[in-house]
Amino acid sequence: MRKKTFAAAVLLAAATLTLSACGGSDSGSPVASVSQETGKRAVTVLDQPFTKPALVLTDTQGKPYDLRKETAGRPTLVYFGYTHCPDVCPLTMNNIAVAKKQLPKAEQDDLRVVFVTTDPDRDTPAALGKWLKGIDPQAVGLTGKFATIQAAAYRLGITVEAPHKDKNGKIVSTHGTQVVAFSPKTDAGYLLYGEDATVDDYTKDLPKIVKGENP
Repeated sequence: MRKKTFAAAVLLAAATLTLSACGGSDSGSPVASVSQETGKRAVTVLDQPFTKPALVLTDTQGKPYDLRKETAGRPTLVYFGYTHCPDVCPLTMNNIAVAKKQLPKAEQDDLRVVFVTTDPDRDTPAALGKWLKGIDPQAVGLTGKFATIQAAAYRLGITVEAPHKDKNGKIVSTHGTQVVAFSPKTDAGYLLYGEDATVDDYTKDLPKIVKGENP
């Protein structure tokens, strides 16, 4: 696994280029575009970490969830995606879930994996809960107003576009595919994973992430 530090402005530009249109093309193949900058490595260590967004959304129980408050002092992975995505979203979440199971039970319980929907009209609390239950019952699913979600993603250098219908009339959500890891020591987002990160990458890195160390 290779890692490299970037100035925040350069990283932001690279991150916003990595988008995945989770839907289908005319041939039925998934559409995904990865920038050369972020596509070459599984993880980037940020020299200027992201501040955790002051984000309050609704969890799968229909209750308010304050991201900063609920994850303070805990290792946290944040990913923006949606449940109807046929490819990168379930793959990313499953990769993390499989790797997480390799951790000791106490560290599994301490780790917060937060999935923020980019398709809030369809991803109700109940829909998110059902989807995540089949992947990782401990994962936190969040939904709310699209504008709030989009703004929070942007503060992490992730582009999220409003869901729209493709030429076949299918609703798709185009969004950045990065996973941001937040340190339990500083609560800052200091690691950025691309969609090419594998189970092995997360399995190798999570033991260090839970301690707030660089992989």
